[in-house]
Amino acid sequence: MKHFLPTLGAVVLFTAMASGQTPPPAAAGKPNVVFILADDIGYGDFSCYGATKVRTPNVDKLAAAGMKFTDAHTPASVCTPTRYSLMTGQYAFRHPPGSRILSGVAPLSIPTNTVTLPKLFQRAGYATGVVGKWHLGLGEKEPDYNKEVKPGPREVGFDYSFIIPATGDRTPCVYMENGRVVNYDPKDPITVNYTKKVGTEPTGKENPDQLTNQKPSHGHDMTIVNGISRIGWMTGGTAARWKDEDTADDLSKRAVSFIAQHKEKPFFLCFATHDIHVPRVPNERFRGKSGCGLRGDAIVQFDWQVGEVLAALEKNGLADNTLVIVSSDNGGVMDDGYQDGSGNDASGHRCNGPLRGFKGGLYEGGHRVPLIARWPGKVPAGKTSAELVCLVDTMATAAKILDQSLPPGAAPDSVNVFPCLLAEKPGKPCRESLIMQSGGGALAIRKGPWKLIPETGKKVKGGPELYNLADDIGETKNLAAENPDRVKELTALLAATRDVKAVVGGKK
Repeated sequence: MKHFLPTLGAVVLFTAMASGQTPPPAAAGKPNVVFILADDIGYGDFSCYGATKVRTPNVDKLAAAGMKFTDAHTPASVCTPTRYSLMTGQYAFRHPPGSRILSGVAPLSIPTNTVTLPKLFQRAGYATGVVGKWHLGLGEKEPDYNKEVKPGPREVGFDYSFIIPATGDRTPCVYMENGRVVNYDPKDPITVNYTKKVGTEPTGKENPDQLTNQKPSHGHDMTIVNGISRIGWMTGGTAARWKDEDTADDLSKRAVSFIAQHKEKPFFLCFATHDIHVPRVPNERFRGKSGCGLRGDAIVQFDWQVGEVLAALEKNGLADNTLVIVSSDNGGVMDDGYQDGSGNDASGHRCNGPLRGFKGGLYEGGHRVPLIARWPGKVPAGKTSAELVCLVDTMATAAKILDQSLPPGAAPDSVNVFPCLLAEKPGKPCRESLIMQSGGGALAIRKGPWKLIPETGKKVKGGPELYNLADDIGETKNLAAENPDRVKELTALLAATRDVKAVVGGKK
């Protein structure tokens, strides 16, 4: 990372972007951008990535009209750290509040004076919106859901937000629109707690007979909402509680509405679906459509959501000037806390295809994900790219597309991979190396085809692991003993990259 003294102009630019005071220049000629971020979709969950038991025609159509990446990664193998990195262009391990899975009462993990992805778009004259799963924390301290909650999406750059505060398996089980609970009833105040039970509502642990939808397989045994017990306790907000089987419809309607309302002005929409995260409760019209149980049906439902967005772009005459990206926040997992049949799926479907491991781990199955980009006339159609890219690169790539300068210190770990989108051959890879974080905070490093999972005591036992992914994508042969110099090189590179002092919120 390069450190240098910012010029006065850069300081002014940083201050304006971070504060949200963004005098927007004309955005003429720039594309609309829709980033569809799936939840827990694995490398092998789309038919265009090799799935044979589940069909995803809308995603496949997008891939046929754009570019499919086969070496795309999330910076972490769980949700909050990946979302933090996507929004900031910074590895989450550099900023502890964003480096772990957050509860439904965690404060906002992104400092409000940070230059973020949506603020970058705002400065370029775009309308910005986020619809779907947030899971980045809300408020300065523990949020009070009975009043406007801030800081939140608006304070980090989104003009409009319709969000799930944390996850579907965590309380509170309510939607929030522009900082307020949707359908809130002041006569039924909301209380949420993650350390002790609140109220007298039944829990999965105490009242398993009242679980009418899904039973937990591990954890997930606190307050019951819609027949499903969750992580965390909740009381109140009865009229505001969602129905899990309607979540995909609810979120898709808001995403489509945002597109229609902003068709006259360039916009950036982050559509963070909840599918296929647990609890997997697809709408009745998708039940049995996959042949792979509820998890497969939720993939089909996600594909429908992609189709709804693509249809909205076509209907509003925006398809030709919109960059659409589809990816996932981490790799796939089968049993993730509920007895929904995924843990013993006998269909033969492999959520991460040929990859080893699952969500939460450092093997490729935890962080190598699908990534598809379509931009007619810019991104070549029907292409497959083997370039190494990461979701943390979104900030620097967006800055290039928008012709915006990032101030010194902003997005320190983000790399401009726009040449990869254009299938250009610059002579060297856009990204030389990459750090990946596990759900427990352990780190691995990749350089070229080589990947090192260091020995880190309790996090990873059994000595260092070294794999050549060009020859062994399934990580079946540990080459560490045969390549001590390579292990030493990557160990030093990981330490040097990890130990660089981060810039968080504009302060070193």
